[in-house]
Amino acid sequence: MKKQIKSFAFAALAGVVLTSCADSASINQQAASSYTQEMGNMRAHGVIDTSSKTAKRVHAVFNKMVPYADQANETGQQFNWQINVIKSKELNAWAMPGGKMAFYTGLVDTLQLNDNEIAVVMGHEMAHALKEHGKAKVNFGMATNIAASLGHAALSTVIGSSASELAVGLTKDFALDKPYSRSAETEADEVGLMLMARSGYNPEVAPGLWQKMAKASGGSKGALDVLASTHPSDESRQENLQRLLPEAMELYKATKNKNG
Repeated sequence: MKKQIKSFAFAALAGVVLTSCADSASINQQAASSYTQEMGNMRAHGVIDTSSKTAKRVHAVFNKMVPYADQANETGQQFNWQINVIKSKELNAWAMPGGKMAFYTGLVDTLQLNDNEIAVVMGHEMAHALKEHGKAKVNFGMATNIAASLGHAALSTVIGSSASELAVGLTKDFALDKPYSRSAETEADEVGLMLMARSGYNPEVAPGLWQKMAKASGGSKGALDVLASTHPSDESRQENLQRLLPEAMELYKATKNKNG
């Protein structure tokens, strides 16, 4: 996805201290350990949101989608899905290997996302985990200098800590220099679209979400220009999702009919 949604997904993966040949079980285990530590740090600073209307909506969409994500899991490893909502104006969401996720309040509140649109993002991030896209990005060198300070980077925009420069560095390193491939992003779009539809969320909103993202960028360049070389453009992404809508709508209607 665009920089606004993907910034910290790669930073999160950096806490997984592994060799590139590590198996899925090891990656998931180390991701879980890193996630627990960093969420604990954020909770200690009071930036984990459990009570706002936004947090409750995100958790509701997550809980509804998890059973369908489990059905789509072909990794050979059972996921212990978890999500935390982080109080921040940042437009971010990410999923670590094994299904450890985070959603930022700014993404929902700034873009005024409805539940179907939340499900678009949720499905996309779940798809990255289900298709183990992070596994190809993990390597020992990326992780060694990041794990201890990851939580501070995530907190910088919330509490104004001195880690703001580090946050910029992490975003550049993992969101710009080492983005997911175009094919991985496209696969996450496609798998995520079908996942949200099976979960009972209307996939018709998916193409329009990218129009919201384009407007949210405010016409700023630089970051989005760098990402353009490996990420699908908004136009091509919308066209691809539009092409897949008939299939997704069939899944959505089947779920709605089944559940009454």
